[in-house]
Amino acid sequence: MSALLEIRDLHLEIGTGRAALPVLRGIDLVLEAGEVLGLVGESGAGKTMVGKALLGILPPAARITQGQILYQGRDIAAMPAKPRLALLGRDLAMIPQDPMSSLNPVIRIAGQITDVLRRHLGLSRRAAYERARALLESVHIREPERVLRQYPHELSGGMRQRVLIAIAFACRPKLIVADEPTTALDVTVQRQILRLIRDLQANSATALLFVTHDLGLVAKICTKVSVMHAGRILEAAPVAQVFTRPQHPYTSALFAATPRYDRPAEALTPVPEALTARLWAEAAAYDAARAAAGVAVGGRAADA
Repeated sequence: MSALLEIRDLHLEIGTGRAALPVLRGIDLVLEAGEVLGLVGESGAGKTMVGKALLGILPPAARITQGQILYQGRDIAAMPAKPRLALLGRDLAMIPQDPMSSLNPVIRIAGQITDVLRRHLGLSRRAAYERARALLESVHIREPERVLRQYPHELSGGMRQRVLIAIAFACRPKLIVADEPTTALDVTVQRQILRLIRDLQANSATALLFVTHDLGLVAKICTKVSVMHAGRILEAAPVAQVFTRPQHPYTSALFAATPRYDRPAEALTPVPEALTARLWAEAAAYDAARAAAGVAVGGRAADA
């Protein structure tokens, strides 16, 4: 049986005027049904672009130049726009990191949830409203009837994020991309939201691609982890293995640079500049090798 999601040799670039900037360099990922895969790395590593490529919501300047995104055995990256769009919300969903900019400021919460339910599940207006109320209860929002009548600006950041989680799980999708869903929240609310996502995921058996820069969150929620830098995956393994026996020096450097609550006096060690320089040099060499082989890199192909 094939995996729920398999990303094979994914390359992506973003246009920058006359040239193009390589962003993803040969990404390979496998996610089984019900698994939680953490995608971790520094800002700019390409983590969010992997999620956006999967969901088909890339910015206009971005384009996939090579590779496949196989969802239930189908290459959705090669699908026409309309059938692929139909998967969003029903089969594939997203929990974004900024709840205020992700919710429509001029539509009440009820309308934003019921629209998804009516579009993908074909529910009547009344049935969709009742389902929306039940969804708010499932994400532990008090007085759901009142919240359904409110606008996003009338809710706290934590409540807005709970609404987005309710929308993501509304149609019981098979896979959800969580793009740093706790970044915009304070520490106490982060803990509550993380526990909520973990419980809902476990109860629904939904697969989760958890994008984050926080290794602590990976340890709490993920079963597997892939470590990214400069658009490449440097290490991929079960969480327990990576946390006890990291194989790549960059992974070890990330652990050394991560604060430990159980070792508050321990000094943090920044990722060595020499290691970062080496990794960027490897990425540049990878691009050069592809160009020498006649593959378009950075908007240019090698001369014959």
